[in-house]
Amino acid sequence: MAFTPPTAEQLGLYLGLGEIDGARADLLIQTAIQLCQTIVKPLPEGAEAVVLSVSGRAYVNPQQVSYETIGPMSVQRPQGSGGLYLTKADRTALKSLAGRGGAFTVDPTPLEASPSPTYPYDEDGAEFTDFEPGWGYY
Repeated sequence: MAFTPPTAEQLGLYLGLGEIDGARADLLIQTAIQLCQTIVKPLPEGAEAVVLSVSGRAYVNPQQVSYETIGPMSVQRPQGSGGLYLTKADRTALKSLAGRGGAFTVDPTPLEASPSPTYPYDEDGAEFTDFEPGWGYY
């Protein structure tokens, strides 16, 4: 399956909101998709979670307010919450979903290499004791 952009309704469910401003949510989702595409293009299957996370952060706290007091009540949010940006975890998740990053191996064996031994054997499978010049066993 390919990447399917999340909808405003899915963002509302993700944030646990009963109702959501559809036009604003759609704008944030599209902007989050464009931001995610700066890391991986095209977006892989499963990137919906990262897009929802990025757009959800911006929907809940668009002005990146970290401390707010209204009357006798005050709220302190974690530093860096809100606004439209990718965290290091978001970037890592996108790369991982696209199959980039992580451990890998490189096989240096040439394609034309054969599984036969490189030291001399005779036709019976026994080791040679009579070496020709060039083998270095004189």
